[in-house]
Amino acid sequence: MKKKRNEYIAQFYRGNRGAFFLAVLTALLATGLHLIIARALQQMIDGISGVPGAPGLAGMAGWIGAVLVLILLVKALEYHSQPRFIQKAMQQYKEYAFRKLTEKSLASFDEEASARYLAAFSHDAETIETGYLEGQFHLLTSAADFIGALVMMLLYSPAMTGISCAFFILPAGVSLLMGKRIQQSERRVSQKNETFTATLKDSLGGFSVMKSFRAEGPIQALFAGSNRAMEQAKCRKRRQVIALGTLASLAGVLAQLGTFWAGAWLAFSGAGITPGVLIIFINLAAYVIEPLQVIPERLAALRAAEGLIDKLADALEEPERQPGAPLPDTLRQGIELRNVSFAYKGETRPALAGISARFAAGGCYAVVGGSGSGKSTLLGLLTASRRDYSGEILYDGQELKTASIESLYDLVGLIQQDVFLFDASIRDNITLFRDFPPEQVEQAIRQAGLAPLIAARGTAYRCGENGRGLSGGEQQRVAIARSLLKRSQVLLVDEATAALDPATARQVTLSILELAGITRILVTHRLDETLLRRCDGILALKDGRLAESGTFDQLMNAKGYFYSLFTVAQ
Repeated sequence: MKKKRNEYIAQFYRGNRGAFFLAVLTALLATGLHLIIARALQQMIDGISGVPGAPGLAGMAGWIGAVLVLILLVKALEYHSQPRFIQKAMQQYKEYAFRKLTEKSLASFDEEASARYLAAFSHDAETIETGYLEGQFHLLTSAADFIGALVMMLLYSPAMTGISCAFFILPAGVSLLMGKRIQQSERRVSQKNETFTATLKDSLGGFSVMKSFRAEGPIQALFAGSNRAMEQAKCRKRRQVIALGTLASLAGVLAQLGTFWAGAWLAFSGAGITPGVLIIFINLAAYVIEPLQVIPERLAALRAAEGLIDKLADALEEPERQPGAPLPDTLRQGIELRNVSFAYKGETRPALAGISARFAAGGCYAVVGGSGSGKSTLLGLLTASRRDYSGEILYDGQELKTASIESLYDLVGLIQQDVFLFDASIRDNITLFRDFPPEQVEQAIRQAGLAPLIAARGTAYRCGENGRGLSGGEQQRVAIARSLLKRSQVLLVDEATAALDPATARQVTLSILELAGITRILVTHRLDETLLRRCDGILALKDGRLAESGTFDQLMNAKGYFYSLFTVAQ
């Protein structure tokens, strides 16, 4: 756990140590400034009181001038060091974490809730910034204030320092007792925020469904419940912070008044305590009491931030994968499934059972069946999103379990119903911000049927958030162009036209069917005779099993399960 955390913490300081040490120096100079201000007040009060050897008006003016110059110097250093350090630290931390996230396997990512990562890069990152990065400098200043003030008090009066320390125990005890509760509350707030983020994401993602089913009321209630739970957790944390602050303030006031009373008693006893010394003790007492109050709280915040770093590190931990053998750059024989079975965790009924099939290289195949028949699961296995299947999945005779994931991603392109689009230009969405020769991009645009759109709007046209500037058919064509551009040898299409109108769906499917030289496997619920006749084979799945397979004419003549599906769909 600690080793993993240290990898992430190291990102704060990578190439950033100069700014860090300058920020540390600033924190220590701030302590020196506090002590100099306390000394200046003591000198001026003794001067006003007429204590022999105390400075006059000119000397007081000198003290004031020196203090102002030091304040400007310390604040100038803080202005140039701490913000620069924190900016680079958080930038590197989030970039490192995001790189780890993108390196996760598809199988690992599919098993997790994306809301966990949304919370980690938003709320949790803010907590780490304030609790860990800013907190370490506050902690250093507080510790330096405590040590510096205590040493200065001892130099003025060991007796009065001893009496004062007895009063300081109370605020320290209060902070220690409450600090752990605040740390636990911070973790609860993080968990509730993660749930809230997931609810908000689901509500916005299903906005059209909500409107069409007139489910505004239930969705609002769901949001309200999640929001209420998060705000209640934050409220409990705030109350604990206020309770800690109240108890600490009461204890601090008692300690300061006790120190003042002890100083007055020593002054009346002739122990050489001047008015200036009494005032500086009250001032210095604040620099001793405050750290005793805030250091446990800041340590708790630091530990809470470390807990959030651990949480992200655990989520991003990927089981070590054995390097697989690379798949061939070009699929020559095809893909074969031999008695493949698969069941999801916790499910007793297999999603796929005893599937055997062969997809010849360069061929086009349709996978059909009712809802829950295992069509999308089959495509998921072909992309290695799951490797805990039984049987064999062979690419040109090579078992997928032993293949390199990277080479599989080079070989296979996946087109789904929901197309992933950035709020960027059409060209950037096709190339995914990578450099390709212009002629390759133009060829992919032509083959995907995007030429009319590009002629009308140009490649610089922005697609909008989630591609809302494009129609559903245009979005699917962008996805096809991506796969063509990366020279995918295998194109897996998972219900890509499900949300499109029949005419647009037909056009998009025709574009895929006309891609010669590419192995195409289409999961579809649209049973269009003209399109299905152009497929080299059709696999009909039922309850996770291969009910039958063959060409369109073969299956229709057999008058079996596919015949029933097709007849009902017409």
